[in-house]
Amino acid sequence: MTVQPLQVPPGTFRRRFDLRGMGRQVFSRRPRRLYLIVAAAVFVLVAWGVCTVYVKPNEFAVKQVTVGRHKGILPEVYYPGLHFVSPGTERLHVFPTDIQSLDLTSDPKERPKDDKRVTPAINIQTSEGYTVTVDVSVLYRIEDPYKVLTTIGPGKLYEDALVIPRTEQILRKRLGELDAEEFYDVNKRATRARGAREELNGELVPNGIRVTHIFLRRYEYDARYQAAIEQRKIQDQTVFKNIAEAELAAATAERDRVLALGQAAIRVELARGEAEKKKLEAEADLYSRRQRAAGDLAVSLAEAEGTRLENEALRGVGAENLVGLRMAEVLRGTKIIVVPTDGEGGVNPLDLRSALKRFDVKGGP
Repeated sequence: MTVQPLQVPPGTFRRRFDLRGMGRQVFSRRPRRLYLIVAAAVFVLVAWGVCTVYVKPNEFAVKQVTVGRHKGILPEVYYPGLHFVSPGTERLHVFPTDIQSLDLTSDPKERPKDDKRVTPAINIQTSEGYTVTVDVSVLYRIEDPYKVLTTIGPGKLYEDALVIPRTEQILRKRLGELDAEEFYDVNKRATRARGAREELNGELVPNGIRVTHIFLRRYEYDARYQAAIEQRKIQDQTVFKNIAEAELAAATAERDRVLALGQAAIRVELARGEAEKKKLEAEADLYSRRQRAAGDLAVSLAEAEGTRLENEALRGVGAENLVGLRMAEVLRGTKIIVVPTDGEGGVNPLDLRSALKRFDVKGGP
């Protein structure tokens, strides 16, 4: 059996080699495109971060141009939001818009928090020569960032270069006008604090900063003078207490006197009212008795008049008949009358004339 050699068309192996090369080219182009996309995204993000500045809601900013014909600090104020800046030639200086706090205290418990600035308490030399250590809180805010940047400088330079030194200087001056005992008077302390605030604003407002409040929180005297002034204040308060107690005793006595007078007046008025009541009752009783006596008198007179008239009537013509009729009424119902029939007083029932005569009845004409 004869084996025939395999006939392979010319160019077959070359064709297979070319397909493999094309596959390698396709697979090598895909990661290159991915790298380009990632590099473009990174470039955009970097450019975005370099060319833009975000101003927070509690901030505002002023732009400074370092190159070009508009070189310098621009007066325009940039408020919260995203703002474009040219890298290398422009810069935004950001300042806070909210209230800033400056505490002057030596208390170790009061440590700086966030942007709160804490400096040592100030020593005040009173007009008497005593030293008083005062803790103060100063509240202020930035009104014009352009003035702050142009007159003082960027960042927190306004605190170290203007607010802190001028606050300490003016407070020492104003509070030093008080003597040691006047620190106990809240009205005088408040007056000096207001004066210090007005004087401080006279220097800070032209630089774009305004002080809103100054609080004198605590003050401590020299230990030697502290004991002496406390003892003096205790004595003064004792005197005031005694005076107040004396005034209270006098007021109590006056109150008792007025109360006694009032009670006496009440009793007098009650007695007067009772007497007036009894008087009215007596007058009413007298009037009642008089009216009753007058009525009884009128009734008695009327009865006497009636009796008189009746007597006169009985003495008139026909009165004997009337008496006889009444005697007949008296004897009505009588069934038996026993009378003597003989003697001087004897009664003859058949003799009517003698019977009428006995009853004092006169005959007619």
